Amino acid sequence: MNYNIDKTEQYALISLDESKFGENIAGPFEKMVIVLYREGYTNMIVDFTNIKEIDNDGLSLIRKATKACRAEGGLFVVATKDDDIIETIDSAAIPDLLILPTTDEAIDAVFMNELENDFREEEDDEYGFDSEGSFDERD
Repeated sequence: MNYNIDKTEQYALISLDESKFGENIAGPFEKMVIVLYREGYTNMIVDFTNIKEIDNDGLSLIRKATKACRAEGGLFVVATKDDDIIETIDSAAIPDLLILPTTDEAIDAVFMNELENDFREEEDDEYGFDSEGSFDERD
């Protein structure tokens, strides 16, 4: 699998230099996502600029990565302008997945999500909710 990873404090940007996203790179991509997740990256952006084909294994990987990121309040974003790729991914109906045309828009979405999460935490603290969203009884 040919790729490049750019890491910032808020996200990891994975640029794939492959034409097909699926069985041929399933193992290495999944391992990479797991390593990034363990390093604390809950916001991941995958640049699909070069991807021209995606199979069921690729869709399964996207579903798993999206679920893992969302479980921690993060985002998994696919950046592509390819209508066929977008249609294929959309047909899989992956909950909470964002598909945006450019990596710049994906980065903006990550920052907006971080702001929303911070705002939600402040609001919960203001009203006495604990980290699970339950009411914290205070004297």
